[in-house]
Amino acid sequence: MWSLTTLLTSLSLAISTQALIQPRFATRPGPITPSLHVFSPRDTTHNETSRTGITPVTLSSDKQSYYALLDVGAITFRVALDSASSDLWIISSDCSTKTCDAVPRYPLSYQSPTYVTTNGNSTPFIVRYLDGTVASGFVAKESVSLTNLTVTNQAFGMVTKSNVTMVDETSGILGLGFPRLSSIPSSVTNATPFLIKLVQQGLLEYPVFGLSLTRNSTGTLSLGAVDSSLVKNASLISWNQVVDFAPFGAENNSSSYLQWAIPISAVAINGTQIKPSSTYPNITGNMSLALFDLGTPGIYGPIPDVARLFSTIDGARLVEATGQWAVPCDTVEPLLFTFGTQNYTLQPSDYIIGPASGNPNLCLSWPHGSPPSADGIDWQIGTAFLRTVYSIFSYGINSKEPPLIGLYPLHNTTDSQETPDSLSSVFSSLSATIATTLPNFLLPTPTYTTPPYAFNTSVSHLPNGIATSGLATSTYRPIIGTRSSVNVTVLPGITPTPSLVTFIITNSVGSVVTTTSTVAEPSVKLGVPPGWNAGILSHTTSLMAVFLGSIMSWLFINFSSAVSVL
Repeated sequence: MWSLTTLLTSLSLAISTQALIQPRFATRPGPITPSLHVFSPRDTTHNETSRTGITPVTLSSDKQSYYALLDVGAITFRVALDSASSDLWIISSDCSTKTCDAVPRYPLSYQSPTYVTTNGNSTPFIVRYLDGTVASGFVAKESVSLTNLTVTNQAFGMVTKSNVTMVDETSGILGLGFPRLSSIPSSVTNATPFLIKLVQQGLLEYPVFGLSLTRNSTGTLSLGAVDSSLVKNASLISWNQVVDFAPFGAENNSSSYLQWAIPISAVAINGTQIKPSSTYPNITGNMSLALFDLGTPGIYGPIPDVARLFSTIDGARLVEATGQWAVPCDTVEPLLFTFGTQNYTLQPSDYIIGPASGNPNLCLSWPHGSPPSADGIDWQIGTAFLRTVYSIFSYGINSKEPPLIGLYPLHNTTDSQETPDSLSSVFSSLSATIATTLPNFLLPTPTYTTPPYAFNTSVSHLPNGIATSGLATSTYRPIIGTRSSVNVTVLPGITPTPSLVTFIITNSVGSVVTTTSTVAEPSVKLGVPPGWNAGILSHTTSLMAVFLGSIMSWLFINFSSAVSVL
């Protein structure tokens, strides 16, 4: 989910002609492939509480997002995860819109011992998303816990009005992005986003988080380490340096990190490789950029690139003027993305969305075409791709190590190709048919006007991508972005709690019986403070609504009577 509130004023910026001569971003021939050396996470004289954590993540019922459990003031909520924003926000009991009424809310009547007001709850909070939805309210502070990791007095958005659609009792969003994306004023103490606060205070074993996303079962979000049940050989991780962005206009005079964006080298299908085009080639050195966006269910790319890609598939055609293509449902060619020099394979069941009900032989497909963006990000890589890899996001270390994205392939490239029958079986099992009828005529490929570049092109790019502030504390010692041969080891790992337990039992007749059982997840009451119960909370909310309704009715009747007397 792109949260680009700070881009709203960008369209008025002029591009510096002189700066167009020099590329904004340094080119890199391939991904970083260093040997990982002796793990010594931090200087322990500063902080001896470094930790790791791992928590389940679940695909929402509408297949649009992944959520995890998080505690705010000892109240448990489900929050959608979003790598393209950085703030935490939670819907409060003051929000009475249709979307808010459907989910658990933070009860403002609860006198939490860890709640701290900010300017009398008068500091505004507002976040806008590219789909036009908005969440707004005020900035508050609470104790926030994710797995076993806690930050006290964490500033977050307490939402009182929202039209952001939430399903599965999800009550807010947890941003995993850089602090520059934050909508909370920097003048607020403890305004630093939750995960950034953990790494700036050295509270994680290493300043990374890892994501395992699945379609049919529970995945994981690991903090401070990688999921060692999936990453068996850390040397197979390919690391790609995140791109820094110049300031907006006169925002400041230095570049910094904004999005989890890296260069994309190529896209290929059906034996044809396409070199992605850059929206602003003179600024980016002809380098195309890809945003890794956990809040996006699909894959989006520039209309010209996507059109060239689908032109290599017999029977593929544009079916929506917004950039949606369809392919024959018996398409079995894998789709390849290249980052650096490493190829990543998507099977048809990964990138084909599903058949159209009115045209069952045609299937909607990723990537979707998109218009040019003023931030220079050309591709948006969502969960359709992220499910095929274990992804590791390293925040970088002040003055020592740049932010990096590590990709560990989960698909074996030697796997046999999918068949039309196996693909049809997958669609059937996922109930993937889309209720639509496609046009029976050819649509022209849409064209767009490129907007002015949003950033100040006169500001130079960070030397070697190293920032002196805004990343993890310099008490960490880098283990990824250096190439020393003295120390060799792996990233810290953490193993999730097994979801299956095996029992080996000798029965009464001496026979050994082996059985497996699914471990039940602990029951959690969402949105209910300690000592409260859901029934009382619901009843209290209903009584409050009745009370307010009665007050409004009394005022209306008495006001009407007064008008009649006059």
